[in-house]
Amino acid sequence: MDTRTALLTAAAALLVAGAVGAVAAPGALTDPGATDEPPGRVDIAGATVAPGEVRGETAELRLGTDLRHRGGTVANVTVRHRAIGAESGLLVDETTVDVGDVDFEGERTVNGTVTVEREGGYRVETVVFADGQRREQQTTRVAGVAALTPDYADTQVGFTEGAVWPTVAVSVVEVDGETATLSTSVSVTNRGDEASDDVDLRLLLRQAESNVIAAEATETVGAVRPGRTATVTTTVEVPEGYNYYVDAALFDDDVLVDETRGVANLNPRETITANETVRDVAFSVEDFEREDTAGGDGSDGASRPDGSTDGSTPGFGPLVALVALVVAALTARRRR
Repeated sequence: MDTRTALLTAAAALLVAGAVGAVAAPGALTDPGATDEPPGRVDIAGATVAPGEVRGETAELRLGTDLRHRGGTVANVTVRHRAIGAESGLLVDETTVDVGDVDFEGERTVNGTVTVEREGGYRVETVVFADGQRREQQTTRVAGVAALTPDYADTQVGFTEGAVWPTVAVSVVEVDGETATLSTSVSVTNRGDEASDDVDLRLLLRQAESNVIAAEATETVGAVRPGRTATVTTTVEVPEGYNYYVDAALFDDDVLVDETRGVANLNPRETITANETVRDVAFSVEDFEREDTAGGDGSDGASRPDGSTDGSTPGFGPLVALVALVVAALTARRRR
């Protein structure tokens, strides 16, 4: 056998041996870069809602969605946010954030925004998609949007709220039989962390019975240090012998930022009070999954105007009391 024939025979033997080895051990030809990594998974680890830009009629809600990734790469991930009216059920705003391919380890926050009207409450539905398929969903409830202060009215200076010390104090300086000169002192407090800018204090004195404005005045409230209270005093003249409401308001660049009311009783036979009712409204956010229903019996625990709750037992009425008296009288008569 010549050399050429021997080489061809050896090559054919090697090919046959390789084919047999591939059939016997198919894993031997596996791509060395391939691994046993599990398929990728992405879900929602948490969500946050915070107020953004607040305008006169609308408010921006900033949404932070914490995405958690495990396993291999998840391609074409998007996060969709929908703001839906809590009472109407109507879609108010919708936005979609394109995340792209997700291959990071652990968690990452994806930010988005929706714009809603500054009234009522909303539920925000957040859905995570991968290649157009729904992977995860979470719903968050938002209430008290009306309590957010518009950016143009955001100031740290406001009227002092004290239990004893009066916010508006009025004293009589002089009376000449027809007019009375009143000294009005108004307390303002800086609740911020920095010294405040100048704001305008405007006063209106309204005659109680007629609502006619008897006098008005404007003073400038200068810079107030953080956490300090300043008193602004001005004098006005009004007809003597009447009672007046003293309406005070703070304006920042012609924007009403706070208001309060006092009284001046100059009529000794009749007095008035400020008669203010204050109701606090707070901006709040909570997940539906974590919402607890007040009361274990399914009731919402709401109070009636008379102070009783939905689960309380009503008291005896006049008719029931009258029937009880008649029955008692008949019983006593039978015993005699």
